[in-house]
Amino acid sequence: MLAPYAPGDWVKNPLEPDWGPGQVQSAIGSRVTVNFLHAGKRLINTDQVALTPIDEPGDDA
Repeated sequence: MLAPYAPGDWVKNPLEPDWGPGQVQSAIGSRVTVNFLHAGKRLINTDQVALTPIDEPGDDA
């Protein structure tokens, strides 16, 4: 079974829309480290928060 998130994927946290888009840095089980544009690096437990995959943001993100 493939992990739902992989390094390089772009996501948004639907519970924190002000964080903006984020790029997955690592994904180990349900622990996903994401570098968000407006919130920096955050460790997300995907058992509690379902990140939303998005296309790579443009320069206007």
